[in-house]
Amino acid sequence: MDEETFSKMVAGEWYHPATLEPERLRAQTLCAEFNALRPVDEKRRSKAMRDLFGSVGEGAWVMQPFHCDYGRNIQLGPKCFLNYGCVMLDCAPILFGEHVLVGPGCHFYTAIHPTDPEARATDIERAAPIVVGNNVWIGGNVTILPGVQIGDNTVVGAGSVVTESLPANVVAVGNPARIVKKLAK
Repeated sequence: MDEETFSKMVAGEWYHPATLEPERLRAQTLCAEFNALRPVDEKRRSKAMRDLFGSVGEGAWVMQPFHCDYGRNIQLGPKCFLNYGCVMLDCAPILFGEHVLVGPGCHFYTAIHPTDPEARATDIERAAPIVVGNNVWIGGNVTILPGVQIGDNTVVGAGSVVTESLPANVVAVGNPARIVKKLAK
């Protein structure tokens, strides 16, 4: 693997992703193996999660199918639960706190492509991390964009597109997601 390019990617610098193809193929292979495991085979599923992710907290669980770019940039906190069909483009870190509930079909995108068509044609990209606090509930079919941070105890309603960071203790819904309620602390 091209460690220099990987380091640039994780640091949010512009990079050419083509040299990272072996690392993406590693993650795709691990995802395919994980997705093929029987749900009752908890030991093998737990091992596959540890092989794929950067870290897995006690009691964290991922439902199949699951897909990601690299895997090692994803950290699951204790009791983090990812429901069916999650997709994580983890060019930058995606960090989950403790007791995070992620609904089915959620997508987390850290990759950023140039908006200028000439720059985009050079195949460069960069990435920005996603950080999800503790005790967060993300409803089904939510999309979270690069650079977003979600504060502790926050709820994101189903179908929302989170384009900007959300503070702690709120409910946010819509496209783009907007705060509709403040929660008691």
